[in-house]
Amino acid sequence: MTVKNYQKAKFHGAICPSIIPFSANGKIDLNGLEKHLKRLTDSGINGILLNGTIGEFVTLSIEERLMLIKEAKKMTDLPVIAHVSTTVIDDMLRLADAAFDNNYDAVMALPHYYYAQTPNQLFEYYQFLDSKFAGDWLIYNFPARTGCDVDATLVTKLIKACPKFIGIKDTVDCASHTRSIVRAASPLKEQFSVLAGFDEYLVPNLMNGGAGVLSGLNNVVPELFAQIMQAYTKDDLSTVTELYKEIGILSGIYAIGDDFVTTIKTTVSRKFGYMEPISRNFGGKLNTEQLAALDKLFGL
Repeated sequence: MTVKNYQKAKFHGAICPSIIPFSANGKIDLNGLEKHLKRLTDSGINGILLNGTIGEFVTLSIEERLMLIKEAKKMTDLPVIAHVSTTVIDDMLRLADAAFDNNYDAVMALPHYYYAQTPNQLFEYYQFLDSKFAGDWLIYNFPARTGCDVDATLVTKLIKACPKFIGIKDTVDCASHTRSIVRAASPLKEQFSVLAGFDEYLVPNLMNGGAGVLSGLNNVVPELFAQIMQAYTKDDLSTVTELYKEIGILSGIYAIGDDFVTTIKTTVSRKFGYMEPISRNFGGKLNTEQLAALDKLFGL
């Protein structure tokens, strides 16, 4: 079987931004995390992101994040990316150093958030990070949260200036935005990974030449994403189509409840039972009606 173009990217296929289980007293549950990462590893997906948005990084202390970086890598043999964003650059570098010291495959960084950045500011920021990171890194582009956008023009400029820049998670609800980045990046760096940030954009991104998806439903149904990737690799597009329809249906999870992180954790808890449905986000606990909708969606 010949290697597909997307498989040449360093990170490709279906990658899961892992939830971080908490115990009833709100502490990190490493036993639950180990069971979760084992399930993800056994599912056939292609990688894991630690301490991302669904991993509730903004509610974790630096010490907790450093501990997770050390412990989580022992729990899987999949490629693992550590998300290291904070508003304090020295803390980002501590997290990145810890990740590379523990043999992570790459780190990921948001734009310097709270202050919406201009393209010139973003360029200087990422150039600085490239000079400090000990290994490969990806951008986490999430304009709805950061107030600024890393577009195809900036990605092109950064690829040329930053040798360790290896990919981007494009969490933008617009397929043409991601496609533009793919078209700009592909001629410049064969290993560059353009990953869609929404579950429903997996197949469009692949069809447009992108590398895959880094998305939340992988926490609940990673096998579905793994099956799509297997079928796509075999050019079995009829199977891809049927499986992809299921992603569209299950994406209804994001409309249940006030906090999608808590909703995803509740689904994993009810479906598999190895963790509590607890998040550090406020106001996310599902009511009886919402739980019924969740159970109906996933056949629980």
